Amino acid sequence: MKIEFRSILLICVSASLFWLTGCGNTGEQGSKEALFPRKPIISHMYTADPSAHVFEGKLYIYPSHDIESNIPDSNEGNQFDMKDYHVFSIDSFKEPVKDHGEVLNLRDVPWASKQLWAPDAAFKNGTYYLYFPAKDKEGIFRIGAATSDKPYGPFKAEPEPIKGSFSMDPAVFVDDDGSAYMYFGGLWGGQLERWRTGSYDPDQRIPPVSEPALGPRFAKLDATMLQFEGETKEVKIVDDNGNPVKSGDRYRWFFEAAWVHKYKGVYYLSYSTGTTHYIVYATSDKPEGPFRFRGLLLDPVIGWTTHHSIVKYKGRWYLFYHDSSLPGGKTHLRCIKYVPIEYDSEGLMHISKRR
Repeated sequence: MKIEFRSILLICVSASLFWLTGCGNTGEQGSKEALFPRKPIISHMYTADPSAHVFEGKLYIYPSHDIESNIPDSNEGNQFDMKDYHVFSIDSFKEPVKDHGEVLNLRDVPWASKQLWAPDAAFKNGTYYLYFPAKDKEGIFRIGAATSDKPYGPFKAEPEPIKGSFSMDPAVFVDDDGSAYMYFGGLWGGQLERWRTGSYDPDQRIPPVSEPALGPRFAKLDATMLQFEGETKEVKIVDDNGNPVKSGDRYRWFFEAAWVHKYKGVYYLSYSTGTTHYIVYATSDKPEGPFRFRGLLLDPVIGWTTHHSIVKYKGRWYLFYHDSSLPGGKTHLRCIKYVPIEYDSEGLMHISKRR
């Protein structure tokens, strides 16, 4: 995606103010370069948007599959023209990642026309579910579901998208009591701002800088895990005083890539700030929020986009993310990396120094 020069200048100036006023929280700023893995964990193909889960004692990753589309870059993300999904698994970080092959293709999704963007997965009722966004025949992003009896697929898509779904980046969290929730949404190419009136309006724009920023959407999934139970709601992200984060606060506003996990009874909502290229997070005592902004987790990476997941595996917590460091030099050709994270006594997340 393209950013005008004056926007870049504003970002640089704002970044200085952001850190000078102590609004950031990365934990280990000075030594971040030494902490991050040097090599992608998947290098035989371009992958992005890693959703990591532990199923059957093994770590599975459900990413996007980037391809060279030869479509010019745009704020709509047209260059991200992905057509299928692969599933990968990890037994040990010391061994190569296993590619389980293609598990779903665009041609096998009856309602979709293009752009299989960032997916997620869940397990319930003895079934594995793959959730994914795609544009329908009218060019509107919807969210679909596919099922399998194995975590590595193949997955069979439902004939229609989830009723009432829109935008992109579905992330499904299954709580301790078995309740399942989907968080979704993304600005610009993700079309979230076009739904501000409750129905699709291509002329809608993001709120003015002095108004509350748009939050991700939240919906409870019904017993089938294939439909929403009730209406979708907006997730509120607030500051320490309970005031909504403003649209002009580009270091705390939600742009895309919502992810929810739970640690010691607290719900953590992490997400991408988009134009400022950070992964930040907020916390709540309820899955629907409101979520109080807590700080920064991941600095900008090589490339424009940043998208992540957080998972506990074999006793440690990990942050999976992507960048554009593989040969190719284009923002829509990305690769997956990971780094361990830790929690301090106040429940704040930090990149871990321990290996």
